[in-house]
Amino acid sequence: MIDPGKALIVFGIVTAITAALFTPKYGLFAQWKRARSGMKRALVEDALKHIYDYEYKNINCTTESIAGVLLISTDEAAELLTRLSAMGLLITNDNGVKLTADGNSYALRIIRVHRLWERYLADETSVPPTEWHSSAELAEHTLSPAETEMLAAQIGNPNFDPHGDPIPTPTGEMPPRKGHSLLSLKSGEFALITHIEDEPEAVFAQLIAQGLYVGMQVRMIDRSNERVRFAADGEEIVLAPLLTNNLTVAPITEEEQRITAPLDSLASLKIGEEAHVLSISKAMRGQQRRRLMDLGVVPGTTIRAEMKSASGDPTAYAIRGATVALRRQHAAMIFIQK
Repeated sequence: MIDPGKALIVFGIVTAITAALFTPKYGLFAQWKRARSGMKRALVEDALKHIYDYEYKNINCTTESIAGVLLISTDEAAELLTRLSAMGLLITNDNGVKLTADGNSYALRIIRVHRLWERYLADETSVPPTEWHSSAELAEHTLSPAETEMLAAQIGNPNFDPHGDPIPTPTGEMPPRKGHSLLSLKSGEFALITHIEDEPEAVFAQLIAQGLYVGMQVRMIDRSNERVRFAADGEEIVLAPLLTNNLTVAPITEEEQRITAPLDSLASLKIGEEAHVLSISKAMRGQQRRRLMDLGVVPGTTIRAEMKSASGDPTAYAIRGATVALRRQHAAMIFIQK
């Protein structure tokens, strides 16, 4: 004979499991379906971005290129292209695939979200540059159109992201990208960095590690097939041509050519020495930049190195009657005149 108490317990357990699995909206099965749907949408949107990027660069997009970028098999890429075609987002021709007007608009919307989010991270947070792209890869698939426009308004409707890439307008217009490769400069020529390519990530990380940023003044020293030597804010940098090709620059006039020798940074100041602040590097962004300016680190301010911590970092500086501790990595972004 079945124990009524045990039967009731078993029935309760089965009911609870069924509810946890199949409850509409909140059940695990519903969550799995949403996650699966989200993954499919992300693949669609990533494919559209890739196709748009290839069209922008006048490169033929193929099934193989999509498979490589999305890390899927060629069969899966072919199925994805068939789905995009059925959605009216692309057409195929002898040279590969091409976005339709709807596909182009969809791709630009995703690119707009991505680049706005990177601009937000650069200007409003302390997230390091090497993490901007991966964070934006997630945001581009989750922000709604309304949330995107709220974000754009919050950060002043910028035209370019922190890498120098143009941000599409809400109506799908793309501001032109200006400049040419750093490799095109002749010895002695000056220019400003207008774009730093953020892919592949390993190359971008190496360029950032050299202290390079959009808006930086550079001067070509010499170049060969093995290396490129140039000065950036007065500091000599040596890179392989492959890395240098990821830097886009725009020429500047003689009047704008202001930096011919290395600038001293606050990190070079010895204990007891004083200096005047010249500027803060444009690589210092967002909350950190605002904090320094709130502390009085602005052009013309007198600053004095007071003491080092036991470990040697941070260092205490006297600024406008106050003592402020700054890490070496931040002090290195403050240019001074001793």
